[in-house]
Amino acid sequence: MISMTQNVNTEKLSAAGVSIWLDDLSRDRIQSGNLQNLIDTKSIVGVTTNPSIFQAALSKGSAYDAQVRELAERGADVDATITAVTTDDVRAACDILAPQFEASNGVDGRVSIEVDPRLAHDTDATVAQAIELHKIVDRPNVLIKIPATLAGIPAIAKVIGEGISVNVTLIFSVERYEAVMGAYLDGLDTAKAAGRDISSIESVASFFVSRVDSEIDNRLTAIGTPEALELRGKAALANARLAYNAYQQIFEVQPRFQALLSDGAKAQRPLWASTGVKNPDYPDTLYVTELVAPNTVNTMPEKTLDALADHGEITGDTISGTAQDSQVVFDQLAAVGIDLADVFKVLETEGVDKFEVSWNELLDATAEQLRAATQKS
Repeated sequence: MISMTQNVNTEKLSAAGVSIWLDDLSRDRIQSGNLQNLIDTKSIVGVTTNPSIFQAALSKGSAYDAQVRELAERGADVDATITAVTTDDVRAACDILAPQFEASNGVDGRVSIEVDPRLAHDTDATVAQAIELHKIVDRPNVLIKIPATLAGIPAIAKVIGEGISVNVTLIFSVERYEAVMGAYLDGLDTAKAAGRDISSIESVASFFVSRVDSEIDNRLTAIGTPEALELRGKAALANARLAYNAYQQIFEVQPRFQALLSDGAKAQRPLWASTGVKNPDYPDTLYVTELVAPNTVNTMPEKTLDALADHGEITGDTISGTAQDSQVVFDQLAAVGIDLADVFKVLETEGVDKFEVSWNELLDATAEQLRAATQKS
């Protein structure tokens, strides 16, 4: 048996209280042993997926051909086919990560699967599909991803209330994050009142990072003043750090969550998503090394994970105590003419739209595969 050694840099990040999750999943990654290898050598303790990731996975190679052919012979439609192949991948990844789930008392070892993005503005349909996906995957370490749209907030509370663990996705503003934390606590209260074991409920709140810099940097460049240009590359970190401060207030200071601790309730950890750097002028590990704090998750595309393993410098906690300086950055952004409320609105709309486009591409590609399989049989 080959002995595996964890990478020094990923190990340091884990030791600083950051759970490293991989932002990618495919059947090739599962079947080749690559996912297990990343667990063994790069401290991976969770996996996140989204419609774009599944669209990329299903459009490449032949790993899904046999299953699609079999489903076509059974007369499965496009939606049923996508549900079958994606939930099979998530279930397999859940099984691979079961040891991490057990070792962390259910905090890590989690695999996320997202509700159909076309339901982002429909509360009841989101709740129904979240419950359905949870049943189909049938693993205790699955997380159901629900977007933090206005319709998503009550859906989060209802799904948590059913005792289902949730990854809240597409969060851009601290204000929306506060609503998300409120929904999580509402859900815990509901679950407790229904006699459910709330110690088994886990939730993370996925704060998108790099997209904030991309949008605000473009606006700062358009403004063009020296004061505006000086602020490029600062907004995303300031936003995430203010989110962590909000997390500390709700889960470490205010009494509402403290009252649930005796029932085994777990805090809803902030998760840094979209951590691949989009601007080549910035360090490729910027949204990893500068967002280190206890009880957080960083979900990384493999390219960012490799960069961290190769040359990421982990210097300890880089978030705690930064709220005041981060607020100064936001005040400066407003002063040079950045409309932050508009930024977050645009990012949320674009985020939902991008996932919907990927989902529709996935539907089209799967329909084509089903047609081809039917013609061959």
